[in-house]
Amino acid sequence: MDEESISPADYQAMAEFRYQIRRILRFSEEAAYATDLEPQQHQLLLAIKGLPKGRKAAVGEIAERLQIRHHSTVELIDRLVKRGLVERHRDDEDQRRVIVSLTPHGEEILAILSRQMLTELRSTASAFVQSLNALLASTTNVEDVASEK
Repeated sequence: MDEESISPADYQAMAEFRYQIRRILRFSEEAAYATDLEPQQHQLLLAIKGLPKGRKAAVGEIAERLQIRHHSTVELIDRLVKRGLVERHRDDEDQRRVIVSLTPHGEEILAILSRQMLTELRSTASAFVQSLNALLASTTNVEDVASEK
């Protein structure tokens, strides 16, 4: 097998992994729509609440976590401010920087969605992990064969 060969097992592993990711994302999207949120709005709420300790929810940080452009992040924040789910305030340490935080209503909506997601993830985790392990095993085998040459 040359370095560029991809086996049927590789394709199957990649397809299964992609399928499992898509199942999780679809569930999350439908849950967001059921609470009258767009999926990216839900992701923004989660990004704010789930930031690692010591990180602040500045616009640039949120944009990075969502993997979207700065101006798109600002538009998402604007929509969530209008709905009363987030609020902006100046950073105490750097008044030039705007920090975004959840309102009590935003916290409530996020908690509802997060409980649903945790239940779903716990029920699908086994299939997801199996698909990831198959993909990693497939990748490892390809790398092992390539390194033997």
